[in-house]
Amino acid sequence: MLKKVGLVSLGCARNLVDSEVILGSLKREGFAVSNGTKSVDICVINTCAFIGPAREESVDTILEAGRLKKEGRIKKLVVCGCLPQAYKKDLVTQLPEVDLFVGTSDFPKIGGLLKKLSGAGGAYAVSETLDYLYDEKSPRFRLLPKHYAYVKISEGCSNFCSYCIISRLRGSFRSRTIRSVVEETRSLSRGGRLKEANLVGQDTTLFGLDIYGKMVLPELLGRLCSLDNGPQWVRILYTHPAHYTDALIDVIRENDKVCKYLDLPIQHISDNILKRMNRRTTKDDLVRLIDRLKDNIPGIALRTSIIVGFPGETEKDFKELLKFLKDTEFDRLGAFLYSEEEGTPASRMKGRIPEEAARERFDELMRLQKSISERRNRRFLGKRVRVLIDEKPESPGGSFFGRTEADAPETDGGVFVSGKRIMVGQFYDVKITDTLEYDLVGEVL
Repeated sequence: MLKKVGLVSLGCARNLVDSEVILGSLKREGFAVSNGTKSVDICVINTCAFIGPAREESVDTILEAGRLKKEGRIKKLVVCGCLPQAYKKDLVTQLPEVDLFVGTSDFPKIGGLLKKLSGAGGAYAVSETLDYLYDEKSPRFRLLPKHYAYVKISEGCSNFCSYCIISRLRGSFRSRTIRSVVEETRSLSRGGRLKEANLVGQDTTLFGLDIYGKMVLPELLGRLCSLDNGPQWVRILYTHPAHYTDALIDVIRENDKVCKYLDLPIQHISDNILKRMNRRTTKDDLVRLIDRLKDNIPGIALRTSIIVGFPGETEKDFKELLKFLKDTEFDRLGAFLYSEEEGTPASRMKGRIPEEAARERFDELMRLQKSISERRNRRFLGKRVRVLIDEKPESPGGSFFGRTEADAPETDGGVFVSGKRIMVGQFYDVKITDTLEYDLVGEVL
């Protein structure tokens, strides 16, 4: 039996959790596992297929691994996750170099499937029923530094935004239990190593509605923050603006361990586009929510995501968006060009925006956000901030890299830190001595 397995994880933090569970399962089955493709018998690629550029990256990575296989540097190639789930058996003929395809609800089977791999190629395990949800008993082989982790609290989505294929890739929304999430976080925290737990899901604000008949994210946050030797930061990612409650806002404000940072993807601000997107919010809803958050949570940092060039987006819609972003000044912002996804309601809408015009709008929006970020960063000059160190210098005399409470890992900027006796995975008080476009520079006090 081929024993050495290496994995390449593509896409978002939710995919990364799946990758860690896949490797954990393989290790439990007796495989030797690692991150990457160096000196392995079997290469596993966990793919993303959310938008066009993600699919292109997935295919390019598969083709590169296929080249390594042809050269004899790897023996078997396995592709799992969203790409096989989206395209079913079409990939068997289009990617003959792949020995096994595994869907998003078939991860628990992967160990047994790898043991049965033969020389024939083209094996296929992609379920039509999407009901898999890992839990606290699922083994995880950590790919990240031990001091922070992503904890997936739910899977799938039932919001049905008109541009999105998540429900097709992941199924309908389903939550883990509070107990399951708490127990996993307790396990990750053993020995006090875990400093930060990042809660992820397709819509974290909706957590528990399917199980408890109500949204119970506030209760979960309270339980996580009361863990002995638990994380000192609990961060909430992927929230939906339509599902905020007073109880959630209260627990964020009142609990020091809950990061004063919220990932709030609004996608647009024009009522015309929000309706076409099926976002279930209006401009007035979003303005009121943002005002509530700023008024009730002192020092809150807000991140948002925007889609540019959605079908029917007029110049007036775009100018309205720019003005809103200028007035609101989000601390963090990610923008995406609209990607047409086959089979979605948006793909059938009239009013397609020419690619060149959409790109010009995207560039204008990002120039605006760059100036906002620079201005907001200058507020920290000379101030003292708490920083969690993520990385050591690449060369002697270089800076450590860390993050403030307002910086999510692998998504936002951070702080370049100088000083003596600094250790990765520890908190330090840092005085900010300079500011950059998206990052800060400081020295340990």
